[in-house]
Amino acid sequence: MVAIAMKASRLSTQDLHSFYLYLEKNFTSLTMFTISLILGWTLYIMNRPKPVYLVDFSCYLPPSHLKVSVKKIMSHVRVIREQGMWAKTGEHDYLMDFVEKILERSGLGQETYIPEGLHCLPLEQTMAGSRKETTDVILGAVDNVLRNTGISPSDIGILVVNSSTFNPTPSLATIIVNKYKLRDNIKSLNLGGMGCSAGVIAIDVAKSLLQVHRNTYALVVSTENITQNLYLGNNKSMLVTNCLFRVGGAAVLLSNMSKDRKRAKYKLVHTVRVHTGSDDRSYGCALQEDDEDGLVGVSLSKDLPMVAARTLKINIATLGPLVLPIREKLRFFVTFVRKKFFNPKIKHYMPDFKLAFEHFCIHAGGRALIDELEKNLHLSPLHVEASRMTLHRFGNTSSSSIWYELAYTEAKGRMKKGDRIWQIALGSGFKCNSSVWVALRNVKPSANNPWEDCLHKYPVEIDI
Repeated sequence: MVAIAMKASRLSTQDLHSFYLYLEKNFTSLTMFTISLILGWTLYIMNRPKPVYLVDFSCYLPPSHLKVSVKKIMSHVRVIREQGMWAKTGEHDYLMDFVEKILERSGLGQETYIPEGLHCLPLEQTMAGSRKETTDVILGAVDNVLRNTGISPSDIGILVVNSSTFNPTPSLATIIVNKYKLRDNIKSLNLGGMGCSAGVIAIDVAKSLLQVHRNTYALVVSTENITQNLYLGNNKSMLVTNCLFRVGGAAVLLSNMSKDRKRAKYKLVHTVRVHTGSDDRSYGCALQEDDEDGLVGVSLSKDLPMVAARTLKINIATLGPLVLPIREKLRFFVTFVRKKFFNPKIKHYMPDFKLAFEHFCIHAGGRALIDELEKNLHLSPLHVEASRMTLHRFGNTSSSSIWYELAYTEAKGRMKKGDRIWQIALGSGFKCNSSVWVALRNVKPSANNPWEDCLHKYPVEIDI
């Protein structure tokens, strides 16, 4: 601007007259150029990716009478065995020891939650009981997020619900539509069978829909059902899920409206999805099937650690170039070239993701998963604190666990403006999915944060 001003100050009357004559002779060309420029700018504005804001989210806190300790679970299991509700076996005591050992080493605490139907004797594994569990969870979470944001249900234009193994008719999405009387042109989807990583998938689906449908809200609900999926057989690989999974769910309200930026907590930066289901070992490493006695459960194969590591590696390789600083990219590239062309024995360079993120929300799938990611990503105990405490307090709540972890970080007052968050989840298929958020302000916990009644106890030392 200074250079143009200096140049303009030297212009004479003759120069201005010459410029006028030039415009007069080339008026048509200049008009066409101007129209093309305006049209191109308009198309860019209309087609550029729309920002997706996280207005607020809510995690379901079950009532206190649903709490269970390891001692109570084992007592309950023994009664179930004695009453003949569990398949008979000659290895009675051996399997009880196996279950107790898994529970004690799982990293779960003494105040996790199981659904009401599994507290009963005899067990109430009915459709009605399963519906009640899931309805209580999803409506409890949605009620809270709508109350906290003041959004009218009629303003919601997109609804995405995910539940892996419980998908009744009408769908869970329809339960929400009916309860809140959502509008009849709502774009609703119900995702099933997608495992513990489905929460990120649901966010990615909602993001895509928000690029198409302007000026609207998207409600994303993630949960899993425990009542109908309790395994009562004697296959050890299927008994593991009984020990880890607990009641939980989350509701997330997204917006693509610029007016919501001021009050939104986060902005969505990236989503990265990796699906290795074309490989047979990936497909079968977490499989719902019949056991030898015809009882349905989810079996975990011995290939699971290898498959998880490989899928995670692909996800990291895809996400890294999007988020890492130039220095880390160069180090990775130099190591790759040296290994490829000079010395194959050189170890792969693991970039320092602590330079890209301040907070990590690692799916609380189990103690071993958190341990491995902490080790391989060179994270500190503070970086995985939210994941460990979520596993301890709430157990594996499947696809919603990453939201309990984010709620923990907020409750601790650690979320500052500009902080970057990496949510990473792994699930059957096999899938590894990531979402990256940036905090738009110093985030305080919303009302009815699931940690507010017990935050003074955490973090705790987990003695395995």
